Amino acid sequence: MQQQKIRTALVGCGGMSAAWLEAVGKMPEVEVVALVDIFEEAARKKAIDFHLPDAIIARDLASVFEQTEVDAVFNCTIPEAHYKVTMTALKHGCHVLSEKPLADSMEHAKEMLAAAQQARKIFSVIQNRRYEPQIRRVKHFLEQKTIGDITTVNSDFYIGAHFGGFRDHMEHVLLLDMAIHTFDAARLLIGADPVSVYCKEWNPRGSWYDHDASAIAIFEMADGTIYTYRGSWCAEGLPTTWECDWRVIGEKGTLTWDGGKKQLAQIVKETGSFISAYQDVEIPAYEATNISGHAGLIREFFECIQNGTQPETQASDNIKSLAMVFGAIESAETGNAAAISW
Repeated sequence: MQQQKIRTALVGCGGMSAAWLEAVGKMPEVEVVALVDIFEEAARKKAIDFHLPDAIIARDLASVFEQTEVDAVFNCTIPEAHYKVTMTALKHGCHVLSEKPLADSMEHAKEMLAAAQQARKIFSVIQNRRYEPQIRRVKHFLEQKTIGDITTVNSDFYIGAHFGGFRDHMEHVLLLDMAIHTFDAARLLIGADPVSVYCKEWNPRGSWYDHDASAIAIFEMADGTIYTYRGSWCAEGLPTTWECDWRVIGEKGTLTWDGGKKQLAQIVKETGSFISAYQDVEIPAYEATNISGHAGLIREFFECIQNGTQPETQASDNIKSLAMVFGAIESAETGNAAAISW
């Protein structure tokens, strides 16, 4: 007996939605039944580009529910719209996979989690960088304790990003719209949750952003690990990768990772001198299923709908990464360290 397709509506037909539609185009168990955008022309263009002639075109999600049945909703809207779209979808009994960040405030995030629990539906966030092969390779290596228990993790993000559009005018643009990726990656690599943060934000001379586009943050994690983040979206020249440049320090050695394929590790070979003698350590290849960025995460989402489990990036876990963002913003605004809770 052929399994019934999962009827899915995509809300927000901007540039990022293309990655979502490309992924589901290779999933025969999924049917895209509606494309929603406040600008109908954007939705119509996606219908043409991805060969979806039968998809309903609408300006708001509520009107889609009046026309057809929907099982799942892709929330690809801007952060300020996440709350309304997700709450509408959950109210109508749909599973939700949302763009990051989970919500535009911790209050909204908590309401959304409560609504998902009440509806008994999956609510997950597309932290796609968790699903890239290289971070999984690093994570697997760290779990082997080759460099010992982790004590310190540093990440650097420096890119001169000329977006145009809404990001140029966002407050806390780096922390709210981008740092969530890095903070979530730090939680994955460290394997611990945040406790507190001290953060400094500023807008460098020559910035093309209206508000602070650079930040430095120091986090204390529950296991005592110190994690630092340095970043800027208006740093011209010698850019890092979008996945950051990382240094993970353990009790017996150190790993560095450029966010791409360059991964190096050294451990102590011999002590007794002023500087210990070190030896290079191979970071073994690591193969994992379902790991391929957007496609891997989206596939997991639908598999969980089918088998009744929860995705790794379920909102009840991802809210901890969001709490790092709003903790950093609180600290930057007050000038004091902020406790992190969710």
